[in-house]
Amino acid sequence: MPIKIPDQLPALQVLDNENIFVMSEHRAINQDIRPMEVAILNLMPNKIETEVQICRMLSNTPLQINIEFVRINTAESKHTPKEHLDNFYRLFDDIKEKQYDGLIITGAPLALLDYEKVTFWDKICEVFDWAEKNVTSTMFSCWAAHAALYHHYGLNRHLRTEKLSGVYLHSPLDVKEELTRGFEDFFHVPHSRFGYIDKADYLSVPNLNVVAESPEAGVYLAVSKNKQQVYLTGHPEYDATTLDDEFKRDLKTSNNVMIPKNYYPDNNVKKQPICNWKSHGSLLFTNWLNYYVYQITPYQLDANNIQAIHPSNQS
Repeated sequence: MPIKIPDQLPALQVLDNENIFVMSEHRAINQDIRPMEVAILNLMPNKIETEVQICRMLSNTPLQINIEFVRINTAESKHTPKEHLDNFYRLFDDIKEKQYDGLIITGAPLALLDYEKVTFWDKICEVFDWAEKNVTSTMFSCWAAHAALYHHYGLNRHLRTEKLSGVYLHSPLDVKEELTRGFEDFFHVPHSRFGYIDKADYLSVPNLNVVAESPEAGVYLAVSKNKQQVYLTGHPEYDATTLDDEFKRDLKTSNNVMIPKNYYPDNNVKKQPICNWKSHGSLLFTNWLNYYVYQITPYQLDANNIQAIHPSNQS
């Protein structure tokens, strides 16, 4: 899939070096088609790394996609240059009159903080409510998934005493579910989080279906029945070394850090981790773009048309 991103975005060169098809603004402007409009609300501190990871996942369908990066406010990031944010990101307040085919909201390093104590909690709730009226389908990742489930359905997370970190085996639960179409009977996904929501809590909400899970990591994928919300608790977008980077970072602040499970060969932290989840991750994002976005999104993007295709919205 040609994803259209700004000509000077650092991710362009990285993905091009990986032989991933990305399209510059200059080339895309000459194509007379209606591309998908996808916004990415990036809550991660290292925004450039996350940009590359998500764009990589969006790069394997024949659809052309216009990517627009969004941030909540003008707060500076310790890990991302202000110039980068000013050049490549738009404020939510500046785009909330627009409509999008798809929206991805990333995780955030806020695992141990109560939702109401998050400095931008009111603003992210505004985004959650806005998306229901202005986005065909939204994918919530990790912290954003738990936060949105709390906001929309009152499902509160529990916190583990030890961080869930590693690569875990999962299985799809419904052979007819389009989001997991083409998945193997078992597939691997990286996880890195303290929070979890019991499966029984998901099942208590009539509007939600659990579509993939892990015996160790719990519910991995849940969706609203009208396809407007996708809740993703793992990190299929992670690079091979992301968990390694997180592990070494955590070691700098604590001596009681668990080695990521099922990650290092022979559980030896000196050995290079093996990535065994990228094909599943690519297929997941492709299925979402196809079945949850492209197949149902209106050709004319406006709020009335988006709401018309989601008459059963029960949030």
